[in-house]
Amino acid sequence: MTSPRTALTAPPAAPEILERCRELVAPALAEAIDGLHPWVAEMAGYALGRCEVGGAPATHRQGKGVRQALAVLGAEAAGGSAEAGVPGAVAVELLHTFSLLHDDIMDGDALRRGRPAVWKAYGTGPAVLTGDALFALAVETLTAAPATSHAAAAVRRLTRASRDLVRGQADDLLFAHRPWTGPDAVSAGEYEAMAEHKTGALLGCALALGAGLAGAPRETAAALDRAGRHLGVAFQIADDLLGIWGDPAVTGKPVHGDLRHGKKTLPVLAALAAPGGSPLAELLTSTAVLDDGAVRRAATLVERAGGRSAALGAARRHLTAADTLLAGASLAPRPAADLRTLLSSLAHRTI
Repeated sequence: MTSPRTALTAPPAAPEILERCRELVAPALAEAIDGLHPWVAEMAGYALGRCEVGGAPATHRQGKGVRQALAVLGAEAAGGSAEAGVPGAVAVELLHTFSLLHDDIMDGDALRRGRPAVWKAYGTGPAVLTGDALFALAVETLTAAPATSHAAAAVRRLTRASRDLVRGQADDLLFAHRPWTGPDAVSAGEYEAMAEHKTGALLGCALALGAGLAGAPRETAAALDRAGRHLGVAFQIADDLLGIWGDPAVTGKPVHGDLRHGKKTLPVLAALAAPGGSPLAELLTSTAVLDDGAVRRAATLVERAGGRSAALGAARRHLTAADTLLAGASLAPRPAADLRTLLSSLAHRTI
């Protein structure tokens, strides 16, 4: 069975791009976190992969830092310096981490990046508190940005993205209470709108924040925002594929986890809507909880009905739309090339 890694092959240069951006942003991100209450700063550092419980240096892998990289590349692509995008990079990384802390609580996910989620390691209340602190710190970071003439617009963009993120998460939670089949079933269109809000809004915000802080024209920032939103849908679809068929050693989450939790993901929705989706529908509606054997069978039925290939096709369409928007914007050539490399690899999720 073909894995998402072999189905979509990522360019090899992407890890180097991410590492360059991480090294640039790390001092400012650390300074922001260290200004919090020491206990909250420890939990935030744990969430970001900087430390273990108790504050010892981390031995586990950190997140990729994709959103902070998009902010840096957005600034460079708009003709500014990489440093101009750093406040935006810090802000989106803080906002993203805030969303992960709360998402893990809402979804009941005990693992994040191969180790206990913050709520499992420290408790639900402390995790909520840390998320709240990170959200406030994200806004504060932008208000203190050196490009003060662009700070107000940057804060507005970040808060709009936050509102969209909440909208997407609300839809995702409500999808869990809707049936698999029938007139009230979740459609592919509803799914893609949810993915744009839940994932795409912050990716688009990251690109546009970097560009805006670098002084880009409004039209350029808007094009980058739209490109990031298309990327977000592709990114979420790739996440869905990994949630069913991903290697736990890579994803840090149990195999078939999304199927086990009854998540309304695009591969499943596409399979149910296909002519061969009846066996899958019968299985999913036959019991409220799938055991290990039923989960494995469901994954097979999703692929057999064409759900996996349909999801891959949708991801490619959104990647093409993002690339078209980038091609139509007035961007500096070298950073734009780095941006395309990173955008492709983010959706392929092989880095």
